[in-house]
Formats: sequence, structure tokens, C-alpha cells
Amino acid sequence: MSEADDKLRTTQHGAWPWLWLSAAVIVLDQLSKYIVAGHLALYDSIRVLPVFNLVLLHNTGAAWSFLAGASGWQRWFFILLALAVSVVIIIWLRHLPRAGHRWRAAALALVLGGALGNVIDRVRLGYVIDFIQVHYQNWYYPAFNVADSAITVGAVMLILEGLFMRHADRQAGT
Repeated sequence: MSEADDKLRTTQHGAWPWLWLSAAVIVLDQLSKYIVAGHLALYDSIRVLPVFNLVLLHNTGAAWSFLAGASGWQRWFFILLALAVSVVIIIWLRHLPRAGHRWRAAALALVLGGALGNVIDRVRLGYVIDFIQVHYQNWYYPAFNVADSAITVGAVMLILEGLFMRHADRQAGT
């Protein structure tokens, strides 16, 4: 491949500009966890709204505390899994054409930032700090954090793209 072909390929492919979103998620996630952990003791709760509390929890498991009661092997499993997913997302972003794929690039950047935000906690602390608690009367949704929110929003965006946007592209002949 000639130098001109390589330069053309790198200008047409690679959604690297979206990595700012991943970095923003990581910073917001870590900053919010730092603030909450600095102001609340473990299991303390502050009612913010009738359906929303701030609560400090340590999650050694995954989503909804999956495997939280395991003997400790899950920490390294989730670190390796998140790092593997992050590598796949980075490769995907590298090969994603810049034009016409903003929705997918944003979704992948959100998932990447969220995954790395929680990896930082697992490596540094051995658990993930969760602090957002949504509830209604006596029903409580499992606590989560900014990283979890970014992963969820990014995953929903990818699903919506797969269900609706790609179908519209096919019908338009693009």
C-alpha cells in the first residue's frame, strides 16, 4: 500500500475523534465516585427526590451484584472481560468510517468509557462504587453509577441502530 493510500484510508476511517466522549465518561464517573465516597460512609443514604437517593455501596460483582458473593476470582474475571471488550471497541472504532456513523461511534465511545471507568475501580479498590439509587415506595432498583449509565445508554443506542437505523439505510439503498 502506498503512502497516499494509507493517508486516504486513515482520513476516511477511524472514529478516533469520539474518544473524547469515552474520556469524559471516565472523568465524570471517577469524579462523581470520589465526591460521593468523600461525603458518605458505606451504606449511608441521602434522599434527593422522592424516587432518588444517593447511597454509597461497594459492588464486588457485576450488574445487579451478579457474582458479588463469589470468593474473589470475579474481580479479575470482570477486569479481563472489560479490557477485552474495550480492545474490541477500540478496534471497531478504528475501522469505523468517520462519515455516516456518528450514532454508532457515540454509542461505542459511551460503552468504552463506562467499561474503563468501572475497571479503574476494580483495579484500584477491588470493587466498583455504586451510588445512584432509584426507588418507588418499597421497591428499589439496584444501585448504579455514571459508568453503568454510559454502558446502558450506549448499548441501547446500538440496539436502536440495529433495529431501526440500519433498516432505514437498507431501504434508502445506502
